[in-house]
Amino acid sequence: MALTTTGTTAGEGAAATNGAAPAPAEISGGHLVAKALKAEGVDTIFTLCGGHIIDIYDGCVDEGIEVIDVRHEQVAAHAADGYARITGKPGCAVVTAGPGTTDAVTGVANALRAESPMLLIGGQGALTQHKMGSLQDLPHVDMMTPITKFAATVPHTARVADLVSMAFREAYAGAPGPSFLEIPRDVLDARVPLPDARIPEAGRYRASTKNAGDPADVEKLADLLVHAKKPAILLGSQVWTTRATGPATELVRALNIPAYMNGAGRGTLPPGDPHHFQLSRRYAFDNADVIVIVGTPFDFRMGYGKRLSKDATVVQIDLDYRTVGKNRDVDLGIVGDAGQVLAAVAEAATGRTDNGATGRKAWLEELQAVEDKAKRKRLPLQLSDASPIHPYRLVHEINEFLTEDSIYIGDGGDIVTFSGQVVQPKSPGHWMDPGPLGTLGVGIPFVLAAKHARPDKEVVALFGDGAFSLTGWDFETLVRFGLPFVGIVGNNSSMNQIRYGQAAKYGLPRERVGNTLGDVRYDEFARMLGGYGEEVRDPADIGPALLRARESGKPSLINVWVDPDVYAPGTMNQTMYK
Repeated sequence: MALTTTGTTAGEGAAATNGAAPAPAEISGGHLVAKALKAEGVDTIFTLCGGHIIDIYDGCVDEGIEVIDVRHEQVAAHAADGYARITGKPGCAVVTAGPGTTDAVTGVANALRAESPMLLIGGQGALTQHKMGSLQDLPHVDMMTPITKFAATVPHTARVADLVSMAFREAYAGAPGPSFLEIPRDVLDARVPLPDARIPEAGRYRASTKNAGDPADVEKLADLLVHAKKPAILLGSQVWTTRATGPATELVRALNIPAYMNGAGRGTLPPGDPHHFQLSRRYAFDNADVIVIVGTPFDFRMGYGKRLSKDATVVQIDLDYRTVGKNRDVDLGIVGDAGQVLAAVAEAATGRTDNGATGRKAWLEELQAVEDKAKRKRLPLQLSDASPIHPYRLVHEINEFLTEDSIYIGDGGDIVTFSGQVVQPKSPGHWMDPGPLGTLGVGIPFVLAAKHARPDKEVVALFGDGAFSLTGWDFETLVRFGLPFVGIVGNNSSMNQIRYGQAAKYGLPRERVGNTLGDVRYDEFARMLGGYGEEVRDPADIGPALLRARESGKPSLINVWVDPDVYAPGTMNQTMYK
């Protein structure tokens, strides 16, 4: 409820009688949640309604926070994750108790591995009914603790906003990640005198995380790069998380260093930039004398560090102290914000008589020759007229379709592995994938978050047919909220990444166990829900269909039938398991 100018709750007869002092204004737990979210800059929550959490909605209405309601709590959590990635502000999902909270677990876990700052607020039965078997009562905090940076129960209404701000503070400690708050229904619905409630003031309850690292180590890295003959740098997701595009670009151009990008770091340098490399990464990591890894752990994507030359000097920069040197020894580790560290390194390297840039021209030419050879080898497949459609042809057409304003989202297994080799975002922050948890089903939630947060951008999403099926019903949410996007389903009626592994391990007679889907017309599904849909079987029709989807101004799905017997190189190498 709105407060009157007298400081009492509107409509509650707050006028003083007989000369007594007026009663202090009161505020509910749900309204305290909304005030705390607004202080953090949150302008949207993603939710699926439940009786335990409705007072938060009421508070959000008063605070001008938009409520986006979805059809499954997993979608709400993934959307909060996606919103954080796109905006640089924490995302927020609000779900009810019990199954509402357990449905959101996958989204929270994905945000943890992807280092995405978000807050999940879950309902809970009343404290007065604790351990009595109340509706949807579960030990949410116990379940959420292993997959969050912070998980707690709010014990009293006066502490609601305080705990929300604490959750955000913890979400940004070190590498960012998710927090969880459980709010019992009686705590949320109760009202307390406004002076009794601690309401942290915007901008005054957490400090800057822009740490530039140890100055001595920054100088060491500058010296290493200046004297390196064949350096290489990998720009990972934290480059986008810390909005370090400018410093990263300035460093590689000033010192003439080839740059590779992965995860959300894709797009840091635009395609065609002389320092943008992609297909020669293995060659570079085998032959470089100095390798700098920025904001990427030595996890399965990096072969746990084994894909780096043993003879190279390896430097790792990361927000999280625990990540540096994990799985592989490093010669120099720097804990800090990627943008601050890279800017400091660039500054430390300036003013030198020779920064080594000119001498690296031959190294860049050597890598470019490797790139060109790989492109020539693959080009016939990207231009293939085969039917069923070759996956390389599909992702080639998508890459040609993208503009500088296209946010690209990949949601799938084998088909997205193809796209990772071909699709190149044209701008920073314009690539979204689940991250190292490998979660299928992030596509529609990420579309929802991206298009809502950035209506000025075009959103293009590629789905595997198996991945789309997991959260696809929220296509209707996009229709309901008027959020157009261009969606493509690479349809092979299979979970092909798993199918290949089964065939290789158990033989062709057992390749189709538990991985074969029906021949679903996703274009008809889109039209049924009020969107735009087309079916494509001829590769020549892909480009025109994408243009028509763009021009439709609706959420769209182009159902492209791709060859089920063609696999991505990463799938055939089974690199994700090595």
